[in-house]
Amino acid sequence: MNDKVVLPVWTIGLFIVVMNTTMFNVSIPSIIQDLHITADLGSWVISSYSIGYALSTVIYSRLTDTVPIRKLLLVGLLVLGLSSILGIFARDFHILLLARILQSAGAGVMAGLGLVLASRYVPLERRGSAIAMISAGSAMAFGLGPIVGGLISEYLGWNGLFAVTVLVLVILPILLRLLPKETALPFQFDMLGALLTVVNAATLLLAVTQMSFIWLAVSCLSFLLHAWHMRRGKQSFINPDLLKNNAFRKLVVIGFCILVLNLGNLFLMPLVLANLHHYSAMQIGLTIAPGAVLSAFLTRFVGRWIDQYGNLRFLLIGHTILSFVMLGFCTVLGSSPMIILLGYICFSPAFSATIASLNNETSRILPKELIGSGMGLMQLIQFCGGSISVAVCGILIEIQKKSSLLQSYRHVYSLLLVVGLVSVGMLLWYKMSVAEKAAI
Repeated sequence: MNDKVVLPVWTIGLFIVVMNTTMFNVSIPSIIQDLHITADLGSWVISSYSIGYALSTVIYSRLTDTVPIRKLLLVGLLVLGLSSILGIFARDFHILLLARILQSAGAGVMAGLGLVLASRYVPLERRGSAIAMISAGSAMAFGLGPIVGGLISEYLGWNGLFAVTVLVLVILPILLRLLPKETALPFQFDMLGALLTVVNAATLLLAVTQMSFIWLAVSCLSFLLHAWHMRRGKQSFINPDLLKNNAFRKLVVIGFCILVLNLGNLFLMPLVLANLHHYSAMQIGLTIAPGAVLSAFLTRFVGRWIDQYGNLRFLLIGHTILSFVMLGFCTVLGSSPMIILLGYICFSPAFSATIASLNNETSRILPKELIGSGMGLMQLIQFCGGSISVAVCGILIEIQKKSSLLQSYRHVYSLLLVVGLVSVGMLLWYKMSVAEKAAI
């Protein structure tokens, strides 16, 4: 496989898919008004996609252990493209929600298979650059999504957002031609395990978003059932060998924390700019965009540096920058919108470097036969961390009605700072264990 051609094309597709998660944020008020629905129903346009995206990511990744990547890509992008066409013509909430759920079922193929492709076919000495490119595509999509969404919604309406995602059908034949041909292996798919994974994630997110002890109890029960199923199954959907890997468990915690910081910050920044500085959706997007653009520009250098100096060094550098940005937001937030601009200029490249280093380190410690399931599980936990982060940030702001908005935002950023410091501690623990193994 010519990774110098395949991965840039793949990154374009991933950029479109990830941007689809943020374009709709700025259009929610218009959707609520046009379809005459409540805010609670409108939020499901975002949350249903996020949950489905996370779950489909791990399913596609798990299937790569036995099903050829080309076949999975064909199914995923066809589902994504055709459901996007359905969304263009959606005129009521139920069709819109169906289109978003179907989109999420196909969208996970780009995130799930991208890291597997890089881990499986890119030599170790260039793998850091490859994964950094994929990560930068995601980071830039997060930043530019609000701008693109604002422009399209303003001039074409929210239905026009679906037209952007239809573009994945253009790159599908290109990727099918370029990707290596693989042989399918015999495999008995663990449907019950996959279903339990879906129930685990969905009930946990519902417990958080609804602040429901009933859903929390259901979630705990589903996790216990899944643990019992894994103990008795021969080819369980979540490979138990992954959970026995001490290094992998530590990296999973780090990945969870990193996405908590990223999506929590991306949720809070627009609120701060809109409510404290009275910025429009377009101004918010333009404030966030420079950090995303810088992150994409630095991709080639960050990837090269990761390959040259190692994953752990950049994990530590990235964590340090992320924590300092959170500390800055805790203390000087609200004094000027330039704080957000400058903070995200530092935050976005640091996040891209951190997540690229993390994914590269994960692919390094996993045996080849566990890369598909391992990278998929890592991404599932990351996205769950991001989804939980957004829900918790919203809840914390809501329950601080007696405080000023500025104080509420600073308090939430203080919590994100604590999460960042926990991740730093886990990273140092992981680094010590690696050093101990090297010394033996």
